[in-house]
Amino acid sequence: MLRDLSPLRVVNQNPESLQVLTLSKTISRLKQHYGHLDPPPARGPFALVMWENACYLLPDERRREVFEALEKKVGMKPAAIARAPDSTLLPLAQRGGMRPETRVFRWREIARITLQQFNGDLNTILTRPYAEAKKALKQFPNIGEPGADKILLFCGMSSGLPLESNGLRVLVRLGWARAQKDYGRMYRDVQQNIASVLPHNPEALQQAFLLLREHGRVLCKDKNPHCNQCPLAEGCDYAAKTAATFLPPARSKTLSSP
Repeated sequence: MLRDLSPLRVVNQNPESLQVLTLSKTISRLKQHYGHLDPPPARGPFALVMWENACYLLPDERRREVFEALEKKVGMKPAAIARAPDSTLLPLAQRGGMRPETRVFRWREIARITLQQFNGDLNTILTRPYAEAKKALKQFPNIGEPGADKILLFCGMSSGLPLESNGLRVLVRLGWARAQKDYGRMYRDVQQNIASVLPHNPEALQQAFLLLREHGRVLCKDKNPHCNQCPLAEGCDYAAKTAATFLPPARSKTLSSP
């Protein structure tokens, strides 16, 4: 269970005027709105690295399509991907968006690293200390710090709550850190501020990640967010400052007061 502690009110709002949303309440409301969300179909660190490299700037449905086609036609084993001809890989990569040749190169690179450095079995990193496992994953294309944390989370290893841009935006707007141009610093601030209120159960952390990501993708968008449909509008710093008209009249007046 998530512990019921309040966020740090780091923006210029009067704390007494806000209905603060605890992290547990945030996740509960999102689950009521979106329901239980399924994790990625990829299983294990190698498949999850391939999942992250399946497409570029396309919806999750297309990512799943490319991943499942690759799994069916080639197999999700490094040796199979390494020996597959370009005539097989390139048409699959073309369904994943721009620069398909680069995508094929990355798939082969993922296979090469796994074969050469991990004897073909990336699952071995799961027996290592968390920091070592994370460092190993960061060798792969397109896998930075948050990506490595996310892969380990979906492998059952957790050290905090990894966030991608959508989920991070949701928590920043709720008041868990200040919005700032330095993305890395903003990410670290949120991580530090939520650390003491996170669940210890990996499955609960997985749902928190998925729900926050979905909310940022669907409603709490970077531009033109749909605050009028948001289950978190009451208690949200961003709504209080820029979208108070979407809230009930009495509540809107309170949240808009200096």
